[in-house]
Amino acid sequence: MLDVDLVKALANDKRLLILEWLREPERHFPPQRDGDLVRDGVCSLFIAEKLGVSQPTCGEHLKVLAKVGLIRGRKIKQWVFYQRDEGRIAAAKELLSSDW
Repeated sequence: MLDVDLVKALANDKRLLILEWLREPERHFPPQRDGDLVRDGVCSLFIAEKLGVSQPTCGEHLKVLAKVGLIRGRKIKQWVFYQRDEGRIAAAKELLSSDW
């Protein structure tokens, strides 16, 4: 059965950009003082800046993606760093390409 929340999460161009950028974080974001871009993820502040939106708006996009499991957040100090969940993304691609 098709996951409606997953489809809604993917139906936004800004969320698709976030997923694309997080696939190759070193290519799309500058080095961070805290946390490694690949190992720990990308700070939400960098994501908001690159998207050109406020931190609360970016936080809503990240929340939607995290809710359906496409990304996961990790708190380091006072910041939250995000990275893709490749296993969940692969499962979502399979689900979306199946007969529904």
